[in-house]
Amino acid sequence: MAAISTTPSNGPYRAHRERQRRRILSAARELFDTRGIDRVTMAEIVSAAGIRASTLYEYFSNKDELVWALVEEIMVQGSERVHKSVEGVSGAALAKIAALFRAFEDELTHDPARVRFMAQFDAMYARDWSAERLLTLEDRIFPGRFELLSDLIREGIADGSLRADLDPDLTLHSVVNAVIGAQRRLASLGNRVEEEYGQPIELLFRETVRIILLGLRAT
Repeated sequence: MAAISTTPSNGPYRAHRERQRRRILSAARELFDTRGIDRVTMAEIVSAAGIRASTLYEYFSNKDELVWALVEEIMVQGSERVHKSVEGVSGAALAKIAALFRAFEDELTHDPARVRFMAQFDAMYARDWSAERLLTLEDRIFPGRFELLSDLIREGIADGSLRADLDPDLTLHSVVNAVIGAQRRLASLGNRVEEEYGQPIELLFRETVRIILLGLRAT
């Protein structure tokens, strides 16, 4: 009689591995948001996830790997959001750009913790990591992103919704950086900004976007 295998099938095992990985990432992300990435230790992530230290190190050898895994996850979601926001709009390029910026507003409103994490990542990226590492990740997740932004400007100039003096290879890249910078600053400072300016961060962000769109619009 053939021996009965006690090895779990690949499907359930992979599902178990993914659940464990998600558990670790969720615990890390919550700790990073409440205490700051620099202040969180691997031991604290082990405790928060309710796992053994050896289990954590099966998935991530250090905190950097955890941070980059979360960045990759957020970037995948962001890529999907960008494509949906632009592809779902018909008509002039200006309307597509406005829809793109609304996606950033939705993220700020509905998931500020994700935006705060990316603000923390920006500071660590500038200090600890090379541009090549981020570019490699971006190229894999969002190929053609620069062409998409340039093409939107060219399309807008052609359809008359955008100013004719805009630079297709510069304008939207600069504007998106400005929008992301405002989004991450507002999410990071949160209530402090509201106390300082007496306005909710969502309204401050929306006004920032409105002014930028006025600067892009054809007169």
